[in-house]
Amino acid sequence: MKKSIIALATAAVTATCALSLAACDGGNTIYVNTNAYFAPFEYFVDANTIDGVDVEIMNLVGEKLGKNVKFENTDFELIIDNVNSGKKYDCGAAGITITEERKEKVDFSNPYFTSVQYAIFPSSQNVTTSLDGETEYILWGELAGKKIGYQRDTTGDIYVNLEIKGEKGETPDDDYVGVLQGSGATGTGYDSAQLAVDAIGANQIDVTVVDKLPAEYIVKNNEGYKCYAIYYPADEDNPKDYPTEEQYAICVTKGNKELLDAINEVLDELGEDGINKLVSKHLGISD
Repeated sequence: MKKSIIALATAAVTATCALSLAACDGGNTIYVNTNAYFAPFEYFVDANTIDGVDVEIMNLVGEKLGKNVKFENTDFELIIDNVNSGKKYDCGAAGITITEERKEKVDFSNPYFTSVQYAIFPSSQNVTTSLDGETEYILWGELAGKKIGYQRDTTGDIYVNLEIKGEKGETPDDDYVGVLQGSGATGTGYDSAQLAVDAIGANQIDVTVVDKLPAEYIVKNNEGYKCYAIYYPADEDNPKDYPTEEQYAICVTKGNKELLDAINEVLDELGEDGINKLVSKHLGISD
């Protein structure tokens, strides 16, 4: 009888461990889900090592809480649902943009970086650009009729498809007509921005849309490409052309206040200057 009870108890513990790795190591490890194809925020140093801005941030969080930090790579599109389930991962760090839809599934830290969508073209492509201070940019209309690539389930995916397909409102008057709607532009998703850029080289698409720093990183490390910020044209609410912006944050399983508070404390301690120094470091830019 005792043996049967022990066996049942062991099975129950095993099942619990399968659902929550953090619980089974006494809660001494923070499990972070990421997609390590988004340099400089996360990238593979070698087959077994992930580094980047988000890794350094979470390592500081681990030090603050006296816990180990373990990063695991997965497809970007799975991260929010993985963190939402709370079965394995405590949080997600992958240059994740805050959206209302995502906020329904996870809690977000304070934003720590503001990014702009960029378009990567072959260097030989003629492109009409303008200047906003030191930023050289194109308008969305420059992508009319083009085959556009992006990393699936990223902000680039959201923006490209919004501008190609538009969006239905509660009434016809509320419908959003995309800048590229009816232009013949098409969108194709890839597992990473690098694969989307490789598709340009293979003449499968014309341009890739991705966040600023990954775009600059890819252009720096791949010959034959250039990139520009993507802006919307001036309108009644904006007297000047304006960028396609978003804010990054780290997502946490809902209700994990201890971890969320620690992440926010680290972000506050780093401040904008500290984050920018980490970005420069992982881009290989000297101060």
